[in-house]
Amino acid sequence: MLELAWGLRDLVRPVLGAHAGRAHERAGAGGDVTFAVDARAEEFLARFVAERAPRTAYYSEDRGLVRPPGTVDHVLVVDPIDGTRPALAGFEAACVSVALAPFGDGRPTMGDVSAGCVVEIKTGDFFLARRGEGLEASAPVAPSANTDLDRLFWVYGLRGRPAGPMMEVLGELVDRSSVGGASFDLGSAAFDMTRVVTGQLDAYVEPGPLLVDEVPGMRERFAAVGGGAILNNSPYDLAAAALCVTEAGAVLSDARGRPLRDRPLLGSGPEHQMSVLACAGPDLHAALVDALARGMRRLARNA
Repeated sequence: MLELAWGLRDLVRPVLGAHAGRAHERAGAGGDVTFAVDARAEEFLARFVAERAPRTAYYSEDRGLVRPPGTVDHVLVVDPIDGTRPALAGFEAACVSVALAPFGDGRPTMGDVSAGCVVEIKTGDFFLARRGEGLEASAPVAPSANTDLDRLFWVYGLRGRPAGPMMEVLGELVDRSSVGGASFDLGSAAFDMTRVVTGQLDAYVEPGPLLVDEVPGMRERFAAVGGGAILNNSPYDLAAAALCVTEAGAVLSDARGRPLRDRPLLGSGPEHQMSVLACAGPDLHAALVDALARGMRRLARNA
């Protein structure tokens, strides 16, 4: 997994910030735009798996599930560039994300992920988690002790999401942390979640699928912003970093506080997408779940 992640990093790093990589190729399996740099990374992934792990399937953002003929032992869930837009801008918030799970009956869940690897493309920092065995990282592992929403340093995501409804739900947290803390949109779920691991951020809060599932009219609002596609976090965005968060001793759930372990690992349509709440500890987690519930009630009243 590390060798694959390092190979993808070496491919992408020379084009960080390069405008040539911003050319649009097509829509990927998840409905998002595939940039030229994404396409190159996907080609490397296909060659690597075919040569090094011929009995391993893989699922990626661009190609969906690719299964070799014959017996399949495991499946890799790979986002070659989680944070394509930050990568194209030359920012640090871009990662390679690789998760591994037994293939089993072909329907593994998030709880089946046995290992997860996140490598930062610009810095080279890495996080490697093995379920039940902890987290190895080149960066400090030190989740925050903060429980005060007024001092919250946190991150959310707006790519492909309608800003008005999202801010209706997140607005209380944005306002409360505006002076004593800070809120960010950094463009990469894997980067965001590993910032919780390092303690640079207290929380990653992403309620998008909750809006689509629970509020009438939101599916259409999301599709309008996403060019016809619903663009929220899919398993390939989350699988590796989710294991890193839990093996670091931090808290992970959906935006209602429910575990993610039973959610399907393979897929990218709206039915596979997941809201996410990652933070350092249970007290902050409870406060954030309550704040999001208040935000959802505001949105339901005003939608």
